[in-house]
Amino acid sequence: MGAAAAAAIALLAWPASAGPDTTGAPGIGDEYYPGDGNGGYDVSHYDIRLRYQPADDKLWGTTVITAKPTQRLTQFNLDFAIDPKSVLVNNLPAKFSRTGTELKVTPAQQVHQGLLTTIVVEYEATPSTVVVNGVNNWKRTPDGALAVDEPHVSAWWYPSNDHPTDKATFDVSVSVPDGTTALSNGRLAGKSSRAGWTRWNWRSTKPQATYLTFLAVGKYEVVTGTGHKGQPLVNAYGTGLGDAEAAAKASIERTPEVIAFLEDYFGDYPFEAQGGVVPSSGIGFALENQTRPVYSPAFFAAGSHVSVVVHELAHQWAGDSVSVAKWRNIWLNEGFASYAEWLWSEAKGEGTAQEIFDHYYKRPAEDPAWQVVTGDPTPAKLFDGFGVYTRGPMALHQLRNAVGLDTFKKILKTWNTDKKYGNASIEEFIALSEKISGKPLYDLFQKWLFTKGKPQLSADQAAQAKAPGVKADIVPKSVPKMEAGHRIMHSMNK
Repeated sequence: MGAAAAAAIALLAWPASAGPDTTGAPGIGDEYYPGDGNGGYDVSHYDIRLRYQPADDKLWGTTVITAKPTQRLTQFNLDFAIDPKSVLVNNLPAKFSRTGTELKVTPAQQVHQGLLTTIVVEYEATPSTVVVNGVNNWKRTPDGALAVDEPHVSAWWYPSNDHPTDKATFDVSVSVPDGTTALSNGRLAGKSSRAGWTRWNWRSTKPQATYLTFLAVGKYEVVTGTGHKGQPLVNAYGTGLGDAEAAAKASIERTPEVIAFLEDYFGDYPFEAQGGVVPSSGIGFALENQTRPVYSPAFFAAGSHVSVVVHELAHQWAGDSVSVAKWRNIWLNEGFASYAEWLWSEAKGEGTAQEIFDHYYKRPAEDPAWQVVTGDPTPAKLFDGFGVYTRGPMALHQLRNAVGLDTFKKILKTWNTDKKYGNASIEEFIALSEKISGKPLYDLFQKWLFTKGKPQLSADQAAQAKAPGVKADIVPKSVPKMEAGHRIMHSMNK
């Protein structure tokens, strides 16, 4: 045995008690959700292999997590609401215990900082019966199930480091009875049938947050094609959509067109596939799952609804590629996606962004909706209909007015290039806006994002609003449809 080999063995046998900070933190440090995520390691890949029986909601799973510790660990946590059958760390059985969604893992041998570590979790559950603090985010449907929610859903179907700051690539392989569809993110890497079961293999090759990784199982019509710039397009429609089916298809099939439009503001589309999913039931909102948003059929009950498609596809940049550093920065997601709806309205002649802004600015100053702090809304108001989804795009429109459309586009494109596949804060966006525009913008953002109450317009803006020929009571054509969509989004509090 050489000296180098002996040294390596000695390193692996380092006593578990040696050195400080050998326990990974049970949270990643987000003030809104202190239990989210975990300290001590960084995940690079999830290999999720499942078998699911819709008839009795039985789920069998094995998830392999590939990670690198950011410190030496004798113990660490995963976010998981299911009691595992077994846990292996670097091929050795580990001890584990679960409280709520915190799965505490004690490996047989400590893991070392910077060294590749594999964690294999085997489990079996009926997810619809798994309740933590009165919450169950697994949505069972008559023909299957949906794992679609924000900010928490992964704990009901795979173990993870559940916070947007720890993105990873994903393989999601799901076996379901023949005739049943299993949908997830990215490209369909393969599909095979054996002994009455069909396995669907999905692959996401770009960094992806845990809550943006979804599963939809049920009876679907799957429509494949070519998306914007030749990318694979996969859309899926629940076979029980009924009267909403035609309107859903008329909206979702425009996905490539919408992506092409949004590239003019946000830059190149950041992912490898495109599409959308409309289940027959089980969801009362829409969610921007990476590469393939999922939409409630309620959006299409009264006809086509392209505005919601614009909103969720804008999230592919604002939220999916550029994700929040902490959840208080939700404006970077919802403010930007909502403003994309305004831009679409403007482009389609259904009301300019300024007209939409003027319409919402008429809300009386005494309305309590103005009291939500858009840049730090609190967990209770994270998806507030006015404070985040309306005052949020109003703030962006004020930025556009202050710097001009060309500079505004340059700010957005630079932001999405500089922060691609990463995480960001509002303060970083303010700094970039000032750098590119060469203008002091602190007061503008302070007024619109961080100050309670109805912001006052500048003297020039107020005079312009009262200028001859300006219609004070105009309701842009797009507003009723957008508002109807937002009501659906918030009917289940997202």
